[in-house]
Amino acid sequence: MRFLAWAFDERFLTHRLRSTSIAGVAGGTLAMLLFAWHYYVDHVWSWELLAIGVTIAAVKWIVMLWYRLTN
Repeated sequence: MRFLAWAFDERFLTHRLRSTSIAGVAGGTLAMLLFAWHYYVDHVWSWELLAIGVTIAAVKWIVMLWYRLTN
């Protein structure tokens, strides 16, 4: 795999980490906004969107806690 080292350096991995984190936060925020929209406008609980938003938030906090305790 040494031949790929020129393409995947530390900057690439850092950008990938940041973009993945931002994408996760954006996805969770969008899911919760859509849940709120359905609840306040349509008066319908969208359990799927709530489950997605809560799962994203829970995983993010658990992983942050794990890295804080083990690093």
